[in-house]
Amino acid sequence: MQFSKLAVTAAAAAMVLGSPAFAQNSVLLPVIIELSGGGATVGNNWKNGVELAAAEVNAAGGILGKKVEIPAVDTQTNPGVARAAIQRALDDKPVAILGPIYSGSVKASMQLTADAEVPQIMGGEAGDLTAQGSKYIFRTSFGQNISMPKLANYLRDGEKAKSVAVVFVNNDFGKGGRDAIIKELNSRNIKVVADLSTEAGQADFAADVIKLKSANADAIFIYLNEEESARFLREAKKQGLNKPMIGETTLLGQKVIDLAGDAANGVKGHVGLTVDAPIPAVQEFGRKFQAKFNYKPDHNGLKGYISVYMVKAAAEKAGKLDPKAIAAALHGLTISPDKMPGILMEASWDNTGEIDRISFLAEVKDGKQVITQTLPKLKN
Repeated sequence: MQFSKLAVTAAAAAMVLGSPAFAQNSVLLPVIIELSGGGATVGNNWKNGVELAAAEVNAAGGILGKKVEIPAVDTQTNPGVARAAIQRALDDKPVAILGPIYSGSVKASMQLTADAEVPQIMGGEAGDLTAQGSKYIFRTSFGQNISMPKLANYLRDGEKAKSVAVVFVNNDFGKGGRDAIIKELNSRNIKVVADLSTEAGQADFAADVIKLKSANADAIFIYLNEEESARFLREAKKQGLNKPMIGETTLLGQKVIDLAGDAANGVKGHVGLTVDAPIPAVQEFGRKFQAKFNYKPDHNGLKGYISVYMVKAAAEKAGKLDPKAIAAALHGLTISPDKMPGILMEASWDNTGEIDRISFLAEVKDGKQVITQTLPKLKN
């Protein structure tokens, strides 16, 4: 059955990507992304962000005078399917690959893009993705190695926490975040009094909340996928768990707020990307996205949107639509919105593909994400 699914997906990718429409007079940017399965929410946000950016770029003359083509292939939130789709996409000589988001799917495919010398602009946040030595992997948001130190500082300085309970999802994303935050908490002498693993797609968090209540931590760090985050928050409210609940961008995302309702109020954390940022260009993106797709985007919509502008800026710096040259141009590149408005906020990439830009502390109040503090770039 698994082989059958992979074969069907590979055949579908061949039909989409093998079309004569993708000729040498266009810029081929395949979108290999989670459109079904557990990652459907994040993947559709990404895909719609890419579509919005591509339409704008094409209306302005394309990239180096050529039209952008963005065929989308569903990974089904399955690393094996993602790998097969990217292998097929590479056969068509793309300028870059956009996606996936889930870290497990990135890990399963990143050697393929490295071997083909094609930049892979992805949404994965596992800390080790940029530590594999690939010169062709690039982030659109902070890795856990960047965000977790900021969160640990907030737990120590903002919440004055001496003890923390950690709740994480048992996948590459969750385990990477769990390992990173525990390392940072230990280095700040903050005691981890509970370390709870949950499953992707888990529906019932009653037993987990009971364990957390008995742990009596000063604060609870939550690192789950969007749907599970909302279910956890609703159960926590139901059981009267009244400890500070702290998380990263996912926990404070619009989808979680929509699903959790008033159970999300009071949640705090570090946010790398948000349409609620006090930046006019970012807020304008949010208005354009909502007008086109009839819902408020989360950070994944922003990541997809800027991925197209990353390729455009790097191609213009390189002066040609050569994947290897574009990857080289991205290393050490700083893109500022005064020269490339679609990047929205100034961003820089180091020689591992790690991103640096401003970020935010936020709290959910009355069903809305409110920015409480802007944090500077790590390297100014």
